[in-house]
Amino acid sequence: MGLTLPDGGAGTEVSTMSPNWVTTRLDFLSNWGRANSLWPMPFGTACCAIEFMASAASRFDLARFGMERMSFSPRQADVLICAGRLPFKLAPVIRKIWDQMPQPKWAISMGACASSGGIFDTYTMVQGIDTIIPVDVYVPGCPPRPEGLIYGIQLLQKKIKGESFLDRDLREEHLLRPDGLFLPAEKIDEVSEPFGNSVHQTRSA
Repeated sequence: MGLTLPDGGAGTEVSTMSPNWVTTRLDFLSNWGRANSLWPMPFGTACCAIEFMASAASRFDLARFGMERMSFSPRQADVLICAGRLPFKLAPVIRKIWDQMPQPKWAISMGACASSGGIFDTYTMVQGIDTIIPVDVYVPGCPPRPEGLIYGIQLLQKKIKGESFLDRDLREEHLLRPDGLFLPAEKIDEVSEPFGNSVHQTRSA
């Protein structure tokens, strides 16, 4: 059964079955969906958080990248954006948030303070959140402008599109290196002992 054209195309029939078809790799399809539907978990502690808020406003509009849905529940987020400095008092908190996020998940370190401690080279400040959680993208600046964060998000999307779900090491939760990066929760509690956390003034309490 076909579509018969008007008199101008006498005798010509167009088949309803299209000969066109599309094939692709499963990696490409799943990574394309993940990269373009990221749900960020904002963890803002300082001035970088203001720039992050500006990036979600109308002038910069993160919705263009599928990130308009801010998730304040770690169990419904897949990108942790640490915007600002991280004191040892909050180290167990960010680690708990990271552990509660389901796989697949990624992390963006926004600003100099989150990436390296910045100007706060003190005993109370974590000198880079990569000692607490694994970081995928570092966004430099003090604070970085929204354009810088958007560029970092584009780099993260590029990284996601290059992943393979056959890589078993990619989703390993607690990668502990010889230098002690990606500290487990118990070690973070021990390190933050003198400074307390959001529950106790001292961990011994």
